[in-house]
Amino acid sequence: MSANAQMLVAMCFYMAVICAIGLRYSSRQRKSNPEEYFLARRQFGPWLTSLSAQASDMSGWLLMGLPGAVFFLGLGYAWVAIGLFLGTVLNWSLVAKRLRSYSEVAGNSITLPEFFSKRYHDDKRILLAVAALISLLFFSIYVGSQLMVVGRVFHHIFGLPMLYMIIIGSAVILSYTLIGGFLAVGVLDIIQSIIMVTALSLVMIFGVANAGGISGVIENLQNFPRFTDIMGMAAQEGITNGMPVFGAGTQLTFIAVVSLMAWGLGYFGMPQVLVRFMAINNVVNFRASRVIAIVWVFIAMGAAIAIGLIGRALYPGEFATNREAETVFILLSQSFFPPLLAGIIVSGILAASMSSTDSYMLIVSSSLANDMYKGIFNKNASERRVMWIARITMLVVTIFGVIVAAGGDTIFAVVAYAWAGLGASFGPLMLFSLFWKRTTFAGALAGMLTGGFVVVVWRNLIRPLHAYVNVFELLPAFILSCLVIFLVSLATEKPSQKIEKEFDAAKAAAL
Repeated sequence: MSANAQMLVAMCFYMAVICAIGLRYSSRQRKSNPEEYFLARRQFGPWLTSLSAQASDMSGWLLMGLPGAVFFLGLGYAWVAIGLFLGTVLNWSLVAKRLRSYSEVAGNSITLPEFFSKRYHDDKRILLAVAALISLLFFSIYVGSQLMVVGRVFHHIFGLPMLYMIIIGSAVILSYTLIGGFLAVGVLDIIQSIIMVTALSLVMIFGVANAGGISGVIENLQNFPRFTDIMGMAAQEGITNGMPVFGAGTQLTFIAVVSLMAWGLGYFGMPQVLVRFMAINNVVNFRASRVIAIVWVFIAMGAAIAIGLIGRALYPGEFATNREAETVFILLSQSFFPPLLAGIIVSGILAASMSSTDSYMLIVSSSLANDMYKGIFNKNASERRVMWIARITMLVVTIFGVIVAAGGDTIFAVVAYAWAGLGASFGPLMLFSLFWKRTTFAGALAGMLTGGFVVVVWRNLIRPLHAYVNVFELLPAFILSCLVIFLVSLATEKPSQKIEKEFDAAKAAAL
């Protein structure tokens, strides 16, 4: 059997096991019950909460996008990981307990749009509808980025048509998500988070050994060119406030550092992470969950950065474009391990993309079925009908994701767009909702719309104009959203006493 055939057998075996586990846990849920299907009756333990949150968060971007960016563009992209690490710490420390408590106090909310709506007693469901539509837009892009990962893995290794592989991969993910629901997705995320961090660690360890040890890798850092590119958009010349970072020869402008670290702000608005906070069985367990999540993120992102550097040390000039460089993890796996083991390790990429895609599908389907359809158009809809609407939504989102995945952009760039859109639309509002009693419905709506709008405008119209505004769109959108929420809330009538009492009750429950 050829090496490629052995890798294919290992990867197909992995995907078959994933589907079997999804079937196994689907039998433990009443899939006609939305709360159980979308939130597993809030019965996640600390390990399930933390590993599921981080696996669904990191996606195939961790094994392909980040190592590829470090390989092709330089060590400066480590600032993205630093920002994300700090964002992880702050999100688990500030948001987790408050959201878990408040989501129960606010009418036992089971989705993020529903929480915002009930938090502000939005009887007309305006907040709910806007949040659901924003989720649909940016999560559909997110799904496309992960299907792109699946397609490129099979195309790069086996030379199979990328579109066919995208369709097959989407069918596998859609099938076990439809069948299993939130519990199955959560359990699979534990397995896949372990595979992800194990695969990254193995490739890093063997890579260091093959590169001549740590000293060999460090020596290579001296050859990095000055950083002149931020997420695929060339910085204009004339910026002189460069600063050395992580060794000679690598320079970043202050604007670039701020831009890259701004990724961490996105965590406050990431539904795939926040919904895990809502699902934990007891707020007491957040202490253990926080430690587990932080350790996992530290190991995983550190290994991903190291893999980009190791690839540069072993295969300088191997890739002509950033898009090609996103396969460096696959190249190293094939170089270090026998085919069967390499197939299992490369399955870590599939684990990452699948664990994220299933979460995105569930979030979007719950937003449209539970929030929009039942919450706005048919308040008397049966649970069974809500579930059917949810499954149809998953199918539609998957089809749109296939269209996005068939495009020619980098995984890093597509993920960045979706991350910014969700982070700026929901992040500021989440913080204000949990920590400022004076926030009003009008402020919440204005802030949410501002965040999403600024992301689109800044990315497509403002950012290309000059180096001084060439920053990740999440940063200006996040700041402007916060400002709008604050000013509009002060300019409108303060919340009712009932809303304020709920705020105090949720705050007390989180202590």
